[in-house]
Amino acid sequence: MTTYENFKFDVDADGIALVTWDMPNRSMNVLSQGSMGDMAAIIEKIVSDDTIKGAVLTSGKDAFCAGADLSMMGGQAGGQSSGKEDEGSKEDRVKAMYEGNLKFNMLLRRLETCGKPVAAAINGTALGGGLEVTLACHYRVASDNPKTQIGLPEAKVGLLPGGGGTQRLPRLIGAQAALPLILQGTSLSPEKALKAGIIHKVVPAGELVAAAKAWLKEGLSQEKIKLGKKGPEVYPIAVQPWDAQGYKVPGGDPNSKGGTQVFTIGNATLHKQTHGNFPAQQFIMSCVYEGLQVPIEAGLRIEARYFTKLLMDPRSKAMIRSLFLSMQELAKGARRPLGVPAFTVKKLGILGAGMMGAGIAYVSAQAGIEVVLLDTDRANAEKGRAYSEKLLKKALERGKTTEEKAAKLLGLITPTTNYDDLKGADLVIEAVFESRDIKAEVTRQAEPMLADGGIYGSNTSTLPITGLAEASAKPDNFIGIHFFSPVDKMQLVEIIMGQKTSDETLAKAMDYVKQIRKTPIVVNDSRGFYTSRCFGTYVGEGIAMLSEGVPPAMIENVGRMTGMPMAPLALNDEVALDLAWKVRQQTKKDLGDKYVASPADGLIEKMVMELGRVGKKAGKGFYDYPSDGKKKLWPGLADLVGKAQDPDDLDVQELKNRFLYIQALEAARCFEEGVVTDVRDADIGAILGWGFAPWSGGPLSLIDMVGTRTFVETCDTLAQKYGPRFSPNKLLRDMASKGDTFYGRFAPNKEKAAA
Repeated sequence: MTTYENFKFDVDADGIALVTWDMPNRSMNVLSQGSMGDMAAIIEKIVSDDTIKGAVLTSGKDAFCAGADLSMMGGQAGGQSSGKEDEGSKEDRVKAMYEGNLKFNMLLRRLETCGKPVAAAINGTALGGGLEVTLACHYRVASDNPKTQIGLPEAKVGLLPGGGGTQRLPRLIGAQAALPLILQGTSLSPEKALKAGIIHKVVPAGELVAAAKAWLKEGLSQEKIKLGKKGPEVYPIAVQPWDAQGYKVPGGDPNSKGGTQVFTIGNATLHKQTHGNFPAQQFIMSCVYEGLQVPIEAGLRIEARYFTKLLMDPRSKAMIRSLFLSMQELAKGARRPLGVPAFTVKKLGILGAGMMGAGIAYVSAQAGIEVVLLDTDRANAEKGRAYSEKLLKKALERGKTTEEKAAKLLGLITPTTNYDDLKGADLVIEAVFESRDIKAEVTRQAEPMLADGGIYGSNTSTLPITGLAEASAKPDNFIGIHFFSPVDKMQLVEIIMGQKTSDETLAKAMDYVKQIRKTPIVVNDSRGFYTSRCFGTYVGEGIAMLSEGVPPAMIENVGRMTGMPMAPLALNDEVALDLAWKVRQQTKKDLGDKYVASPADGLIEKMVMELGRVGKKAGKGFYDYPSDGKKKLWPGLADLVGKAQDPDDLDVQELKNRFLYIQALEAARCFEEGVVTDVRDADIGAILGWGFAPWSGGPLSLIDMVGTRTFVETCDTLAQKYGPRFSPNKLLRDMASKGDTFYGRFAPNKEKAAA
């Protein structure tokens, strides 16, 4: 056996090399400089050693390969340019990135043209570069592990497959089948990958290597063929489909009738979905379209060029940094206070069995936590448990769980009306109606039931934690744990520190969030905290535009054009206008003369109090919701406003700026006020919490991307036209005067920042 740093290499009596990828001191294999160097040496060994007839590539870990080590790209992929580099250094950096990527592409090309058959025994998840390595093998067999994921997810973090994925997958299964998988970053189970034609066979895990060797032995018993007129003689199984004589792209190349339709419709659909905001998807389309018209070597060079171009795009840099690097850091507990022992929630009490309480119960039971779901009414408590039943029924229908697992999960949720059932809870989460009096009452009844060392959390979305903690006998153990709806789908949890909340309580709350496999951000106490406060500016700006006479359809279309997941008026209806009105009334009462009226206030009051149009739940808001059809904008909106601007007179870019900049401004104000203190929390919280345009990397990344000077100048112009809500804060003006960026001035890890 030959041992490389990251691989084990053993040749059996039949001349078949077993190459086992097993990186030391890592839970998963990744494509790194070291593993790629070993891979190059192994390929040359296979080529040069006449005793080796073929090879099987597998993994010594539970997964095959998780893809490229994006942290390796650090500054080049995840950072922001300072604007201070000279053109020479930039050109050198671009050249180095291109050559590095092309080198890897050519390495895999060397593997598939080595003249000897290579099989990939995929014993677990193969994503991104991991799948691309297997696509360069001549045969792929996967284990039947249902947790295995096979796919090219690069587009989700602002990248495109850079190891030949845009060239080999379309050549293997056709552009029509490959493009949706690459553009959406879809991952498939082994069975679905088999059905799609990406892998050749699925077998039990214990038979994986044997199945790969069996394929090799059968193929090696065949007669060799001549590869091309002057090429060498090779076994047929050692030739990729696209290298075989007479090969044609499944479904046709881009110039065929079928291919033309695929790309014509594909481009139109892509623009409708992305509005040109996501460069990765645009470049993927170009890679596939251009690459399928030339030999694969030329296609790989095309891919390398687009990959390099993408790495230099500020939108991709921001997405990679936020959606991959920062996300990983926060999920691993980057914001957890040091020195606090690990905390495990074994028993959880939830006060309120409504939608939020029921959702929290489900995700907690999923993590194996005993849940006591308490409500004032037994029927409501049972209804809250039934919510988990409903979700589990869907999971069963889709094959995502088993009857045994579903029964076990449901058995962990106990509906009750008795506070005594909470005794011994490590954590109690209050999720009752947004009323200080009600929250105070349940706090006083539930808190004494906590176990020693237990903590108390409130799921409030707007009410300051410090004020709510006044009802607590132990305000140092009181913290905000703000979930988002629907809880089972939303990844973010906003943890809010009250003035008296201890670091120990924060650490325990973060441990719980990690336990239920969600991503936490940490913010300090404030009205609306961070997410609700910033989110409100988006929906409020939509109503402000409506009050100005901007056509409703234009408001909605422009909102979607920014990259926001929902149009603002529709989102107002989803949240409920009466809730927004009540929040405003409470805020007016609390702030008194300090309350700053919004252009949206009057219109919301009229909709709620005069017209009873409170949103989707009532079947009427800014939209009508007929029982037998799709929602439509309410025709009465034109009369409600009383004026209408000509769409041709409106600047679409200015409208887009208003939507994005008002949110980014509020995020910057929150940062200045210390509501949010970490740039990662601000950006990840925005994307995961209320869907802030992912292409930007988050609101602070957007400001960095635009440039603080340009951002401040644009906001000043907007303030002159639309009022002081667009006036930049002191911090932004100071940063603009110095040319600072958020990720430069406030980088959490200075050594990793590329500001």
